[in-house]
Amino acid sequence: MKNLKTSNQHADQEDRAKVIRDSLRDAIVDRRLSPGAKLSEAEVGALYDVSRTVARSALQMLTFEGLVTSERNKGAFVSNPSPEEARQIFTSRRLIETGIIQTAAERMTAEDFVAFRQQLEKESLLKANRGAQARREEIKASGDFHLMLADVAGNKILKKFMDELVARSSLVIALYGRTGTSSCGNDDHSDILDALEAGDILRATELTLHHIDHIEADLDLRSTDSLSLKEALLR
Repeated sequence: MKNLKTSNQHADQEDRAKVIRDSLRDAIVDRRLSPGAKLSEAEVGALYDVSRTVARSALQMLTFEGLVTSERNKGAFVSNPSPEEARQIFTSRRLIETGIIQTAAERMTAEDFVAFRQQLEKESLLKANRGAQARREEIKASGDFHLMLADVAGNKILKKFMDELVARSSLVIALYGRTGTSSCGNDDHSDILDALEAGDILRATELTLHHIDHIEADLDLRSTDSLSLKEALLR
């Protein structure tokens, strides 16, 4: 009985750590927490009313995903990717997304195309809005287009890679993006979808590569101002 109780407590702690991980991940991905921002175990624990052990577990999950870096005797920080790491992220996206396009093309249904068109409408509406919150939502919606393709492809391993790559791309855009937007054009997405609907896999693949080139071309070195952990999570 004691072992069962201990097991349940461990499972509860793991579930709470995952909830915290997801919350912090969202704050990093939508740029409320900037690269280099410090993530104190004590502060995370206090904000979520959990032990430092649970907070540490959540931060370790983010470290595994590459979104957080832990430094000995200093603590955890939002990852601050170098220009070379940024290039590697987009090189990885080219390799993985072309495979996803080819696999998704074979599995797309009429219902899928309807869902994608609705997603593009959402992107268009968000692009028309102004302000930091609207910009964050637009960046997320643009990333969701790529994750939807990974879902349709039906490969869970590739989907996991894409989750990480899209998240890390958002981090890179936060650090190096010249325009402060996702650079993930709705027209690009629409053209890719048109090619898929026409059954032209080669064209869809070429457009996907051009699209990723377009995103990377908007990157440049720049400095950013970070919100505190508390400010980022309360927004």
